[in-house]
This record gives sequence, structure tokens and C-alpha cells, in this order.
Amino acid sequence: MKTLKQLLGSHPRQPLAVSPDDSVYVALKLMAEHNIGAVLVMTDDHLEGIFSERDYARKVILHDRSSKETLIREIMTEKVLCARLEQTITEAMTMMTEKHIRHLPVVDGENKLVGIISIGDLVKETIAEQAFLIRQLEQYIAS
Repeated sequence: MKTLKQLLGSHPRQPLAVSPDDSVYVALKLMAEHNIGAVLVMTDDHLEGIFSERDYARKVILHDRSSKETLIREIMTEKVLCARLEQTITEAMTMMTEKHIRHLPVVDGENKLVGIISIGDLVKETIAEQAFLIRQLEQYIAS
């Protein structure tokens, strides 16, 4: 099973981030431009939190707040679960399933942010791995 280091290495992706002092509108615009469901909330190189579509739906829309007037710091998820580069795709998928999250920042051994993965990334990689295994087994049976 591949590790997150291998997954991120084959799909390099600079994590998109906003400041805690940005408006929700700024974050939503960034997410729409990049067709993503979450952005990290950072001050310089420090991870402060994460803001997702779920945060928007539950903490802005349902409370009749304005996305242009509400700051990210007011509604972001502050306790961010992170994965480590050496963890496997299965371990990361298990973490995400158990915690009901769809986005997972990945840190190195020094707790430095190196990327972010989504549940979609993990499912896509799992399907590709299974398809490869099936092809290998079919070739073995045919020979």
C-alpha cells in the first residue's frame, strides 16, 4: 500500500490557504476558482485551522450570517487533524472515515505542512491500485 508521501509525490499540490482575518467570501471565491471543498487557514507558516464547505453551510448559512462580513477566524475549524507522510492511504482513509472529515493536511516529521489530501484523492488511488492488481491477476491466470 502506498504512503501519503508517495501519493503526494505523484500528485504535487500546493495547499491553498487563507488568513484568519480574511472574509468567508474570499475563501469561498478561492475555493470556487480552484474547484476545491476546503482551504487551510494559515498565519505565515503556522496552521491555524481549516475552512470547508461544511463550515460554511453549518456556521454561516444556517445562522443567516453574511459571507462578506464574517471572518474566517469566527467559523473555521480550529482543531485540525493531520496525517504524517509515512502513513498509508488505508490509514489516512480510516482516520477520515472515523472522524467524518473529507480533507486532511499532511505534515512531515518536523510537523511542517507538506500538502493536503481529500477523501476523493484516496478513493481514486485505491481504485487505481485495485485495477492494477486485477490486471496483474488476469495476466497471471492467462499465462
